[in-house]
This record gives sequence, structure tokens and C-alpha cells, in this order.
Amino acid sequence: MYKSSILKSKIFTLLRICAVFLTLTAFSIPAFSQEEHAEHAEGAEKKFEPSEVILEHIADSHSLHLWGETSLPLPVVLYTDKGLEVFSSAHFEHGHADYTGKYYTYRLINDKVNIVGENNTVAESSSIIKWNSNLTDLSITRNVVSMWMSIAFLLIIFFSVSSAYKKRQGKAPKGLQSFIEPLILFVRDDIARPNIGYKYQRYMPLLLTVFFFIWINNLIGLVPFFPGGANLTGNIAVTLVLSVITLIVVNLNGNKHYWKHIFIPADVPVWIWPLWWVIELVGIISRPFALMIRLFANITAGHIIVLSLISLIFVFKSVGIAPVSVAFVVFMDVLELLVAALQAFIFTLLTALFIGTAIEEHHH
Repeated sequence: MYKSSILKSKIFTLLRICAVFLTLTAFSIPAFSQEEHAEHAEGAEKKFEPSEVILEHIADSHSLHLWGETSLPLPVVLYTDKGLEVFSSAHFEHGHADYTGKYYTYRLINDKVNIVGENNTVAESSSIIKWNSNLTDLSITRNVVSMWMSIAFLLIIFFSVSSAYKKRQGKAPKGLQSFIEPLILFVRDDIARPNIGYKYQRYMPLLLTVFFFIWINNLIGLVPFFPGGANLTGNIAVTLVLSVITLIVVNLNGNKHYWKHIFIPADVPVWIWPLWWVIELVGIISRPFALMIRLFANITAGHIIVLSLISLIFVFKSVGIAPVSVAFVVFMDVLELLVAALQAFIFTLLTALFIGTAIEEHHH
């Protein structure tokens, strides 16, 4: 009876979480409509372009969308050949104005900061332009803010759970502790132990951090217009860093048998070794590369589908299609709840598998 009641409480908790995300998504659609209505008010003849709207919402930005037409400007930090320059993105007026700083005049084009040079020409950031100015954009963007939010959530969750374990030592888990504990045990018993072996405890902090970081950011990104939220795990730079961490951890912890198999294979003729080295080195790089692409592609595809379904209302210019569009959006969000957890699981599972193959002892 006790186990049954615990199971029921966990199921109801998961259903509440799903309901919250679906409610937030439902309220996000009017926000989409308000933005497009404002654009048409300025120029009634302007044709609605779904691709522009979708790319704008899944890309990074120098402002933080809050609700409706309200947004919060973020700090723009630029490093040029003449020094560091910091100012607010509000000076750009959503890309409709230039800003003259201490060293150069800057323009925001497709949310990228550019230097305005002679004859009103521009050069993109991170490129050396003809008037010898190397512009590097180090701004605090929407993705950076979203990452800070997810880190804050992780710290709050795990510090509170840790405190609960200290206060309730020897007692049954309760509240947030009862929700997080099965997830931690799942990572330990179904991911770390089977794939790494008896040395799994050394890598548990990494695996737990990767799992919860990806999962929380996937959930935040499920609501495209969540205040402060962003498509963080759909940014290939973020997935690249996660995969590079996996690459470094795997190869730094590889034992002698792992490296011997790569460079001195026992059952391979010596004259084939050079080709073997190339194949193995490509394999070392391709495994984390696959992690990067898989996470980026799945999360980005989900966002594009949801935004495309919402765009149908404005493409057909009919309110009659709204119920169908919203119904499919809700269905996709339910599916994305599963994908959010599944992608975190797959990334963590493959990371543990790669670590396990690198530290596996040789068996005679």
C-alpha cells in the first residue's frame, strides 16, 4: 500500500508538470499573434514570412522577450582593435537605429552586431574588415541568460534536496526529494553502473550534471515564449561544448588497454597500422560529434515544427484553422515532453558508454 501511494503521488506530480507546460504553451500563442499584429500595423502590405519568424525565435538574441511586445534589452559587450566597449542593446531600437560608441558606429543586422564603416558599409562581427578593425561580440545574449537560469534551477534543486537528506536522515523522501531521488537512482542504476562498471561513482557527478542540465534546458525551451527562456540545447555551440567535455573526459581517463587497442592492435598486421590509426582517430572524434548533432537536431526540429504549426494561422489568414493548429501544437508539446527527457537520457547514456569502453580492463 505504501509503495502504491508513492507511485500514485509521483504520477500525479508528473501530470501536474505536463499540465503546467501545456498551459504555458497555450498562453504563448496569443503572444505570437500580438507580435505579428504589431508588424502589420506598421506596414499593412507586408507579407507574413514564416521562415523569418521561426528563425528569429529559435536563434539567439540581444534582447530578452518577456510578454507581448515587451522585451528587456541586454548588455552588448564588444572587443575591437581599439579596446572594450559596453552599452545596452536598447540603443539599437530593435535593429532600427545605429549606435555610435567610443570607437565605431554599430548596427544590428539579423541580431548580429556590425561595424558601420565608410560609405555606410558594414562588416560582420568576428571578421577582420578592411579598416583594420577586429570585432568580437562577447555580449550577454538570451542564450547566456537562459543558461544562467538553468544553472540557478540546478543549484536551487540540488541544494534543497541535499538539505532535505541532512534534515530527514533515515526517513522516507518527501516533496521535491521524493521526485529527484528516483531520477538520481535511475542515472546510477540504469546508466552509470551497467556501462561503466565498478568505477561508476567517480563519474556520477558528471553524468548527473549532464542529464539534469540538458533535461531542464529542454523543458525551458519547450515554451518558445517563456520569459527568459531560449532554445539553448538547440544551439549547436552549446551542444558542441557538451560533446567536447565528453571527448576530453573519455580520452583523459582512457587506460593503457584503450590506447594500446588504438595504436598497437594485437590482431592487425603491422602494415595496416597507419590506416588503423586513421580509422580509430576518426572514431574518437565522430562519437562526440554524433552526440552534438543528435541533441541539436532533435531539439531544433521540435521548435521549428511547433512554430510552423502556429504560423499556419497567419499564412492562411483564417481564424478557422486556429483550433486545428492549436490542437497539433498541444500534441507536439506532449511529444516534446518525452523528447526532452529522452534526449537527456541518450546523451548521458552514450557518455557513460564511451567512458566505460575507455576504462574497461583487459580480459584474457
